[in-house]
Amino acid sequence: MAESYIQNLFAERIGGANYGKGTEIYKFEKIKRAKRAAMLAKPDVPLIDMGVGEPDDMAFPEVVEALYEGAKNPDNRGYADNGGDEFKRAAASYMKAVFGVELDYKTEILHSMGSKAALSILPACFINPGDVVIMTVPGYPVFGTHAKYLGGEVFNLKLRAENDFLPNLDEIPSDILKRAKVIVVNYPNNPTGASATREFFEKLVKWAKENSVLVVSDAAYASLAFDGQAQSILQVEGAKDVAVELHSLSKSHNMTGWRIGWVCGNPLVVKAYGDVKDNTDSGQFLAIQHAAARGLEDPSITRKIAAKYSRRMDMLSGVLSGLGFSPRKPKASFYLYMPAPKAAVSKDGKRVEFKTGEDFSQWMISEHLISTVPWDDAGPFVRFSVTFVAKNGNEREVVDEIKRRMSGSSYEF
Repeated sequence: MAESYIQNLFAERIGGANYGKGTEIYKFEKIKRAKRAAMLAKPDVPLIDMGVGEPDDMAFPEVVEALYEGAKNPDNRGYADNGGDEFKRAAASYMKAVFGVELDYKTEILHSMGSKAALSILPACFINPGDVVIMTVPGYPVFGTHAKYLGGEVFNLKLRAENDFLPNLDEIPSDILKRAKVIVVNYPNNPTGASATREFFEKLVKWAKENSVLVVSDAAYASLAFDGQAQSILQVEGAKDVAVELHSLSKSHNMTGWRIGWVCGNPLVVKAYGDVKDNTDSGQFLAIQHAAARGLEDPSITRKIAAKYSRRMDMLSGVLSGLGFSPRKPKASFYLYMPAPKAAVSKDGKRVEFKTGEDFSQWMISEHLISTVPWDDAGPFVRFSVTFVAKNGNEREVVDEIKRRMSGSSYEF
C-alpha cells in the first residue's frame, strides 16, 4: 500500500512525517510483551504482577451504592462542566480533616477527571514557546510532555538516594531559572515512594516566591500515609500564594477507573485551570462526583487502604532484605523502590549480569514471572508495587511465593 499523504500531516510534536515509523518500544509495552512471552513459556506458573500500580480492590460498597443512586437521579443526566458543588464541598472537608488545610470550595477547589487530565490541562494556562518547566526525575512526565507540545522546554532535576529523593534546588542553572515558570513535584513520590518533609515544602515555597515560579504539587498518594501524618504543601503558610495541589481518589479510594480528583490552592490558578478545562472537557458525570463525595465524607476509607499497604510493605521488605536487597519502607504510597542488583547467581553457578534496572526487571519476568517496573533515569532502580492481587485475601501466600521463586539465586550489589 502506497504511503498516504496523511503521513506528512502529523505535527512535529509527535514525530511529524516520521510518526509511527520508529522502532523504539515504550517501557511499559516492553513489560507487557515480556509478561505475555513468560506466560506462554511457563503456562503453569501464575504471574505475580507488582508493576503498574493500580489498586487491587474495588471501591468501597457505600461508594458503589452512591454511584447507583446518582445514576438514577435525573438531575445528574446533563453536562457537569465545572459544576458539582457537592463534590467541591466534600473535597474541602476532606482537606481539612486529613491535612488540616482550610479551603474555600467556591474559589480554591475544582474537580478534575483524574490527576493525569489536570496535568495535561495546566500547561496550557502558563507555557509559551521557550518557557521552562522543571520536572523531577524519575517521575510522572505528563505535565512536561504537554509543555513541550506547546513549545516549552523541560529541565530534569534528578532525585537521588543521598538526598532522600528530594530535589536539590541549587542544582538548577541560573539561565534555566530565569526562564522557568513552573516546577512540578510529586510527594509521596512515584516511583521512589519518598515523602516530602515540612521543611522541604517550606523551602520550596520560599524558593518559588524568590524566583517567581509556580509550584504544581501532584499529591495523588498524599493521604496514604502509614503513620497518619499526611503532608500537603498547602500546610505551609503562604503556600497558596505560589502553589496548587492535585489530589485524586484513584489511589486513596480504589477508584482508578472512575477518573475523579481535584485541583486546589491558589484561586487565580484554579480559575485559569477551569477556563482551559471548559474548552477541554465537559466535566465528570455528576453521579460519579456524588459517589466520590460520599467516599470523601469518610476518611477512614483511606486509613483502611493505607493500613493494608503498610502491612504488605512490611512483609515484602522482610523478604527482600533476607535476599540481600536494601528496601526502605516508605512513609506513604504503595511503592517500594530500591537499587537493582548487578548480578544474580543461581545455585548451579550460572551468573546473569544486569547493567540496568530494565535488565533486572525483564529477567524477573522471564525467569520468575514476577513483574516489576524499572527506572534508570537516575541510576539502576526497580519499583515493586504492593497492589498485587491476593486470592481470598491471602497476602502472606503471595509474599512467600515471591520468596520461594527468588531464593533460587543469590544477588550481587
